[in-house]
Amino acid sequence: MGTWRNAMVALGLANEVDDEYYEDELDRRDEAASHRRAERGPETTDREAQVTPIRQRSSVVAMTPAVEESMHRITTIHPRSYNDAKAIGESFRDGVPVIVNLSDMQDGDAKRMVDFCAGLVFGLRGTIERVTSKVFLLSPEFVQVDGDSSADEDSFYNQS
Repeated sequence: MGTWRNAMVALGLANEVDDEYYEDELDRRDEAASHRRAERGPETTDREAQVTPIRQRSSVVAMTPAVEESMHRITTIHPRSYNDAKAIGESFRDGVPVIVNLSDMQDGDAKRMVDFCAGLVFGLRGTIERVTSKVFLLSPEFVQVDGDSSADEDSFYNQS
């Protein structure tokens, strides 16, 4: 008789008469468990964790039809408030070069917009270039811009 069963009999929660039924039930459960183990085969205690390899981002950008289509188009946006940042982000995310003209914005909002654009090009591996004091060119990763560049191209954009 099991320890729990003895405790139950001592507390009056079970009868000693039920012992035969209890023992038969335990035997049937043990037989069923051993039968299941035999079907599964030998148990292995050394289990290896499944490892999913992380794909490395390739530095080569394949030209898909959508990218080729965007190479024939440049979007110019004249934001009036910071709420227009969504249009800039959506166009740039689709691989379209974007010219942002901030001349219609207050200085505080214009700085926020430049910060947004700098984060956008950093996150999508593009480039940002100042054309005039309030006009900026955002170029996707696969677009190469030729021209005079007095700033170091490897540095992050600085507004000051």
